[in-house]
This record gives sequence, structure tokens and C-alpha cells, in this order.
Amino acid sequence: MKPAPFALSRKSLAALLIAAAWAHTAGAVVSFEEVKRNFRSSDTAVLDRNGELLQRVRTDPTVRRGQWTALADVSPALRTAMVLSEDKRFYEHSGIDWRAVSAAAWGNLWNTRTRGASTITMQLSGLLDDDLRRNSGGRSFTQKIGQTVAAAQLERNWRKDQILEAYLNTVPFRGEIVGIDALSRTLFGKAPSGLDAREASVAAALVRAPNAKPAAVAQRACEVLRTMEPQQKTDCEALDMFTSAAVQRRAFEPNEGIAPHAARRVLREIRDANAAAAPAPKGKEKDKETAVRTTLRAPLQRFALDTLQRHLRELRDRHVEDGALVVLDNATGEVLAWVGSSGPLSQAAEVDGVTALRQPGSTLKPLLYAQAIAERRITAASLIEDSSAQISTASGLYIPQNYDRRFKGPVSARTALAASLNVPAVRTLVMVSPEAFARELRAAGLPLRESGDYYGYSLALGSAEVSLLSLTNAYRMLANGGRYATTTLTPKPAEKPKAASAAPAPLIDPRAAFIVGDILSDPNARTRTFGLDSILSTRFWTAVKTGTSKDMRDNWAVGWSQRYTVGVWVGNASGESMWDVSGTSGAAPVWAEVMRFLHAREPSRAPSPPAGLVEMQVSFGPGGDGNALEASRSEWFLQGTEQPLFALDTGMATDASGSARITAPADGTIIALDPDIPPQRQRVRFDSEGRGVQWRVDGKPLARGNTVQWFPWPGRHVIELVDASGKVADQRRIEVRGAGVVAKNNGGARR
Repeated sequence: MKPAPFALSRKSLAALLIAAAWAHTAGAVVSFEEVKRNFRSSDTAVLDRNGELLQRVRTDPTVRRGQWTALADVSPALRTAMVLSEDKRFYEHSGIDWRAVSAAAWGNLWNTRTRGASTITMQLSGLLDDDLRRNSGGRSFTQKIGQTVAAAQLERNWRKDQILEAYLNTVPFRGEIVGIDALSRTLFGKAPSGLDAREASVAAALVRAPNAKPAAVAQRACEVLRTMEPQQKTDCEALDMFTSAAVQRRAFEPNEGIAPHAARRVLREIRDANAAAAPAPKGKEKDKETAVRTTLRAPLQRFALDTLQRHLRELRDRHVEDGALVVLDNATGEVLAWVGSSGPLSQAAEVDGVTALRQPGSTLKPLLYAQAIAERRITAASLIEDSSAQISTASGLYIPQNYDRRFKGPVSARTALAASLNVPAVRTLVMVSPEAFARELRAAGLPLRESGDYYGYSLALGSAEVSLLSLTNAYRMLANGGRYATTTLTPKPAEKPKAASAAPAPLIDPRAAFIVGDILSDPNARTRTFGLDSILSTRFWTAVKTGTSKDMRDNWAVGWSQRYTVGVWVGNASGESMWDVSGTSGAAPVWAEVMRFLHAREPSRAPSPPAGLVEMQVSFGPGGDGNALEASRSEWFLQGTEQPLFALDTGMATDASGSARITAPADGTIIALDPDIPPQRQRVRFDSEGRGVQWRVDGKPLARGNTVQWFPWPGRHVIELVDASGKVADQRRIEVRGAGVVAKNNGGARR
């Protein structure tokens, strides 16, 4: 008979396989727990401080592998489809389906098509052992024998549910997709637990032919679906359309979550730290971590992101599309929220606004006043002239302007800082010097690229570029009594409290930091600019400062409470100007909302004054109208700088001979007109000593008095001072440059 030769072949093959399995030495079999433990997702899950998922980041570009999925979390339809398609007697055999082996041998003998004899267990053994992995030419006879032996070992040591679970998590499906989690989320946009019968049939069909054409996959899926639902009519044409759409879908985005910039930052820090550290033992590589915990708070991160996006939508008609926000814990430096951009509202969503360098405008002023107070150059009650100033520099005269183009006359340092007046800040920097201020800023972590002399006196108005993170941390330094410390995105192990002697020395005098915080928390002091009903005022204690850079490119609000420091920036990543956005309409509303969220159930109390401060009642002398320059109040002083009365020196200054002379400008001064300030707003101040004097410019009368304002125009000019007798007592030659000036509604740092 014909079958006799086959019967002998089948028995010989069976005997060979059995003998090989029994003769194989019982070596160590990898355990299910070890396979699960060594499973690595192609993504890293970035978690908040409590383990809640914030962001999923693709870190392995070679494969698309999701999270390990427990068998209980795989839909019953998928489990059924996979068993029916790949191994109908999975729950009956012990790793080798001898009936399938016989059928395969018979098919090979007579050249008929069969499904093959490879069981799910055998396939899994090939997936777990690189030596047994199938190559492009198929498995060799030796590999097939080894695969059979390995399958028998797995069946003796693993349960069926463990085998199926491991198989579903490690089997390749299509292209770079490996495992059921990546497949479900990429092709169907859902978790494996939600797959229905139609989707399950497509998934099962892909195992047999991962890279087949959609039509071939659909044909195989239709066969699987008919097997799963024999009582129902299968619409293979509709399934073909569904399959074609599914295999082309990429619903599983490379990055997904609410903290993309913070996630990339923390992963980069970990990668850099690992690169600097000694190599880890093989199999324990540090960079294979699939979950990283951060210091962020997920509820706060969501609120901050939603608040920023909502406010930017309201500012859309003012040409504003980008923003950033950061929240720091004052005590630890931990970053609690990090919003790098406005996301879908931005055309440059990948740019991290927390670390990008931008001009900070007036937000540098608190650091300047703190330094001046600490150096005893001024007190909070010192009177500083807010009037037109001409400061000689190497490149000409620097003429600062206020935001509203108006001058307030003599004002106290408290009023000048709280109301964000530009001219008094520049006069304060003249006392401190740009280079000394630049050194202080660098020590506070602000990354100035150039020297203080490079920026000159415009440094008082924020002409240097800094990042939101570094600026917010500098304000945190003020909140911590002048003590500087770095920030962190990753939790640090708890440290024992340091002795007072071991604590770092303050970068800024704690008394000066306290006074600046007291000024920035004073709603009355800021009324001249912001009014009584300001968005900056909170029901709990906070200190805050706003700022706007030149041309309205950047708007900031940075401030602190008893426990938190919050920094907000709005603008355009492209550098384009905003339209009609001020300190209180740009970043400040977002700052205020985040602060209210932080202190919804947590109080914020004013800090206690440090030792060495004196509180004294002060009064102010009369101004030009005869009224007191400012109302009497209680003021803080560094011990030794206190005084009860602050008044103007109204005496007329003259030289020893009593003759008239010009004190400003200097002879040979070159004045550069600012093209960003409307020409009609620019004035040059002439100062003199002497009585009864009058001024002439190029021989034409200008005005009388010791101080006058002159409207400059390009060219060389002769300035003459005529005394009371009508004689020219002094003269200066100056040059004005800037022909073709175009008027713009702009002018330096703003409040």
C-alpha cells in the first residue's frame, strides 16, 4: 500500500523528536517572571511624584513596543482569535502538536498546503532565544529540533496562561510593531482590552503574515472571523476595507501626555548622568528604565497647562500664541509644574519656553534694588529722581524712558520699584555699576552671555537674555532670604537637616531680600502704575513683579508666596511683537490663577523680618507743588541707614566764583536717536549752574532756567549758556545721529 512508507516516516520522526527532547540535558529554563521583568517598552513613562503618568516618550527608535499587558487585560475576542489562528489545540498539547506535525509531514510529502506544525509555545521559544530566532531563509533543521526541545521545557515549567501572555507581548505584528499593546494602540487607537472580534481577526492575521499586502491580510482575517463566528454571516468586503484602513493607521503617537518638555529634559539629564557614571554591569543598564519619576505634580501640571492655553486663546487677537510656566518649591527647589509651550496653539510647540533665552524687561529690577540696598547705596525710602536722564556712554548718550512716557519727579525707591519706573532703575544701576550687577546676576544663575559693560545701563531694564527657569529661581533666592540653590526635576533622597553653620552663605543680604519682598507685596506702592484694583493683588501674601521687553516681544510675571515661586512668560517663539499687551494683561492673569490654585487650601503668610532690620516711621518733604512727595509711612531699613525725614535739597548750586556754567551735556557728546522711540518723545536735557541763565542752540534762543528739555535733530550743534548780563558764559559742541528715524509705538522695558 502507498501509506506504508509515510507511516514509517512519521514514527521515525516522532521517535527522533522524542529522543531529542528526553536526551536534552535539563538546563536552566528562563522563568516567566524573568521574561516579564526583562521586557522593555520602546517608550519611557515619565511619572509625577506620586506615580501618575505625565508623558510617554519614545526612547527606542528601532522598535515600537508598548507596555507589558496582563492576559486578563487582553480582550476575550483576541485571545480566541489568536488560539484559533495559530494553535487550535493549544490547551490540549504539551508544547508539540503531534497531529499538526503529522499533517505537515503529509502535506510536505504530497506537496499540499497545510497550516504548519509550529505551536504557540514553539513560537514563543523562538522569540525568547536568539539562537532559535527565525531568519529570512527560515529555520534550520537544528533550530527546529532546538525549538521543539525548548517548547517542551517551557510547558513543564510554565502555565498555559503565562505562555499565552508572554506570546502576545513578544510576537511581532507588522513593521516595527511588537506586542499586542503597541499593535492595539497603533492600528486601532485603543487598549488591548477593547478589541472586538473584527479587530482581533486582523491582529491574528498579521501574526501569520506581518508584512503582507492589506488584501492578503484581509483575506486571512476573514477566515479567522468565520472560524470565530460560524453562526454569523461574515462580510469579507467590508472587512477588506477596514483592514486596509487599519494597517495604514498610526494612532500611537511617538510622544503623548501633558509634560513633553519636562519629560525630554529629565530623560536628557538621566542620560547625561549615566554617560558620566561608570558602566553598569551587563543586563543592568541604567538607560533601560521604562519609568522615570519626577518632582512634578500631575494635578498642578494639568491646571497650569489648561490655564495658560485658555488665556492665550483670549489673547489670540493681540498676536500672541506662545507661553511658558514653571512652579518651584521654595524650600527644596523641586520643579512642581513645567509647561514649555502652548502646544497646539503654537507654530513652534517643540521650543521649550522654560529654558529659551529671552529679554526679561523689568523683572531684573528687584535683583538690582536688592543689591543697591545691600550695598547701602539706597534705602527703601530714598528719593530717586524720575525725570529725563542723559547718561554719557562710549557710544553716546543713553536716554531711558518710562513705559507711559511720563515722569513722576522725585519718588522713593519703594515706589520706583513697585510701580516699575525705568529712569530711577537706571539711576540706581549708575550707583551699582553694570559690571557689578552682571556679576551678581551670574552668581544667581542667570546665564548672561556678555559682560556688564557690554549691556551698559540698559541692563537695568532687562536688555540681557535669560531663561524663565533661571529667572524664577533667582526670585526663589529672594524668597529664601538671599540664599541661592539649584532646581531639580528628579526626586532627591531625604537629607538630614544641616546645621546653621553648614548652610550656604546668602548671595544677597537677607535683610535686603526681605525689603524687596516687602516692596513687591505692597499694593499701595504700585498704585501709580497699576492702580488700586490690580490683578497682582491676592488675598494671601505674595510678592510679584511684571516685565515687558522691547517691542513687546516678551511679557513676564514672576513672584513668590510663602511656599512657592511661580514664573510665567507669554510672547511669540518667533520673536514677533505682541499687540497692546501690558504687564497686567499678558502673563499676570495666568500667574494669579496658578497662585490661587496653589493656595486654595494652603495659607501664605508674610515672612518674619531677619535680625538687623529697623522699622521706623518716615515722612517726606514737600515737592514743587508744596505738598509732601509721598505720604508718611512705616519703613524698613538696614540697621544704621535709618532716618525719619526724606526731602529734596532745594539750594541753588554754583561754583566758587558764582559764574554760570553748563554741567550737562559734556563737550563733544554724540547723541544717538533711538529708532524704536517716536521722535517727538525723545528729549535731551540741558543742566547748568548760575542765576538768571538762558539757553541758545545754534545761535537761536531756546529757553530760560537751569534745566531745559531740547528736541534733538540730526546734525552738529553748538549749545550756549547766556548769563544774566547777556554774555555767553559757557558752550558745548554736540552731534545728534539718527537721520531717517521711523516712529514706532515702543520704548524700552515696560512694567
